[in-house]
Amino acid sequence: MNVIARRDPDQVMRLSRLGSMHQCRLSFMRQLTRRMSRESWTFSRPVFDIDDKGVGHAVYTAQGPERAYSLVAFAHDLPPEQRSDRVIATAWDATFTLFDGIPTADDIERLSQNVPLQEAGRVSEREISVSRANRSVRLWEHFVDALSRGQQPDRDRVAEVGYLMRTTAVYGSGKLGAADREMIADRPEMQAPFQAEMLSVYLTRWFVRDLVEHMARARGGAQAVTLEPDLARRLGIGNSTGLGMAPYLVNHPVLFNNWVSAREEAIARVRNLSTAEPEAISQFLTLFQQAKTLVGRWRSAHDLQIRKLADLKQDMQKAEAFLDGGGLEADHPWNALILWSQEALSEEGQELLASLILEPHGALVDELGAQMADADRDAFVIEGAMPVSTLKALIKGSFGWALTVDWQDRANCARAWYVSEEKLEPRLGERFEEPIEPYEQPLAPARDACAAYADLAAWDRGATVADFLRAHPEHRHTVRRAQISATAPYGEIRDNTISAQVMPIDMLRAKLAYFGATHFDPRSDRWVRISMYGGAPYPDELSAANADYWVYPEVN
Repeated sequence: MNVIARRDPDQVMRLSRLGSMHQCRLSFMRQLTRRMSRESWTFSRPVFDIDDKGVGHAVYTAQGPERAYSLVAFAHDLPPEQRSDRVIATAWDATFTLFDGIPTADDIERLSQNVPLQEAGRVSEREISVSRANRSVRLWEHFVDALSRGQQPDRDRVAEVGYLMRTTAVYGSGKLGAADREMIADRPEMQAPFQAEMLSVYLTRWFVRDLVEHMARARGGAQAVTLEPDLARRLGIGNSTGLGMAPYLVNHPVLFNNWVSAREEAIARVRNLSTAEPEAISQFLTLFQQAKTLVGRWRSAHDLQIRKLADLKQDMQKAEAFLDGGGLEADHPWNALILWSQEALSEEGQELLASLILEPHGALVDELGAQMADADRDAFVIEGAMPVSTLKALIKGSFGWALTVDWQDRANCARAWYVSEEKLEPRLGERFEEPIEPYEQPLAPARDACAAYADLAAWDRGATVADFLRAHPEHRHTVRRAQISATAPYGEIRDNTISAQVMPIDMLRAKLAYFGATHFDPRSDRWVRISMYGGAPYPDELSAANADYWVYPEVN
């Protein structure tokens, strides 16, 4: 049998498929928990100075083989009318920073004057990330009340929401004065993408559990109880993500390519296995049943996701019948499963199975996690000596699908991306109904590539890119992206990001799936709520036995 190649970018990079992605063993959260277990990290809570009203600060320290990182958490008494998930909010229920090392009392005092202010404050290079979170109004009071009376919270309500607090931003990479990415990128524990942010969220979840139990004790005294471990583990950290995350994928083509390329290479490696080992089959079938439980717990109030969940549940039934019928007994069984799924299942089901086949094969694919960061500082340097003929071929390779699009048709360019002056948030507006075109952001690479390609038609194939750009400097960003595509084939979304039909939540879903998020719950086509670390062991429970597959709940 010929070697099975990675799936083609024209298949993988369509928005509908990106919007059907699921977490996998290469997801950033799971890379972190595996590492912390493997390296025997230790955890402590040296400070918990919070009063009966839930106001104060705490410090949570994670000690790795060479370095320590500390979450410094500030808890606030926030009036309900001030609670907002908007980026422009000025007050939150809790604010945090991830400190590089173990903070002194002077550090905490300095941070107390700045971290609660978020954008209005400033931190230093000793801080790696800054974040904030709000309580879930639906669950917080229920938890405090139940625990204070010696009772456990209602499990159905936990399943409905899934978290007690949700972050509204986790900033890193130089934001508000924090350390630049380059300052920590050479550390082994930080080489995979977003490891500092994932560590911050992991420690925040510990703080949230401690805080709700503390407030229950303050109310109920001796009759108060702590959360049952199983119930506590079901709680993740929520996140509200809006349009700000969508431009990130367009603006970081090399990084996005590395994420997708690693996953596609992992899928291809497994598909190329000629047989399925009995242990691998057993583990896969167990995790398949657990994945069914995870899907069964998935709740959404949005019509689009409700339909996708209905399709996914049907997909799981079809896949179960296929597996029961000996689907993994064929030659190259994992490949047979993927090929069958492409004919029989929705994209949600296809991508779930593509993630699941990686699970029994950590020894084969886990090394790819180290390749998911972007260390190529020269990728954005334009090669001026490149012949125009090569440039045209590169544009056609990534945007051939777009060359037949009628860009004069209003439906194909109905939207425009811009940044709201009032809210300082990315927006997607109606080009022909709002006066926003002069402020448009360069987030329509397909349209721009077609314009460059049209201008290239008049140029001799032996002319250079430098010659072309001297005459057409407006195409510099397209030329750069085209040249990047030569080594980053998965860097471009193969869909129109400004059409009347574009669904920005597809981009949000893709990025969050690589983080390791679950329970995607769109609230519109432009923002989504998710859960992070739901089912994960807390630091005092972390072990080799539970560091990896925590995302899959026990079958019930």
